[in-house]
Amino acid sequence: MDGQARLEEFADYAAARQSHLKRTAFLLCGDWHEAQDLTQTALLNLCKAWPRAKRADSIDAYAQKTLINAYLGGRRKRIREREVHAAVAVTATPFAREDQPDLRLALLAALAELPPRGRAVVVLRFWADFSIEATAAALECSTGNVKSHSSRALVRLRELLGDSLADFEYSREGGQR
Repeated sequence: MDGQARLEEFADYAAARQSHLKRTAFLLCGDWHEAQDLTQTALLNLCKAWPRAKRADSIDAYAQKTLINAYLGGRRKRIREREVHAAVAVTATPFAREDQPDLRLALLAALAELPPRGRAVVVLRFWADFSIEATAAALECSTGNVKSHSSRALVRLRELLGDSLADFEYSREGGQR
């Protein structure tokens, strides 16, 4: 396959999967503008590695791994974390119910408090619905490492969410405690 055909094939893949990658990037970083930058970085890296990515068992898994590596690499370089922008989160958060904007904000704020690896594990396991093994492969660590990061991150989220989580569970159960 010549270079032009490879570029066209990559462009088709990128066009089809860009919005999914951007949503995942948003959950990782908590900011739509940063998510756009992160997605573009991941797609650039994926384009460079396209011949290798095409040979992978799953191009989507390869793309997710490229996105996570870009996220973790960028987080190491940053000294401080950005705050969650409430105005964007209220209108564009991809989780929690539409009728509960306060819970959506609380979830985003709590997610932003997690360390980068813990946040990546939570996003992959509970949003992207990766198995423990797939999460371990994406993060290049052991399944035990994924389990311990997941456990610590969930405990921390429960601490951070406190009453917000209780109110959500109360409303989810139809107001029955």
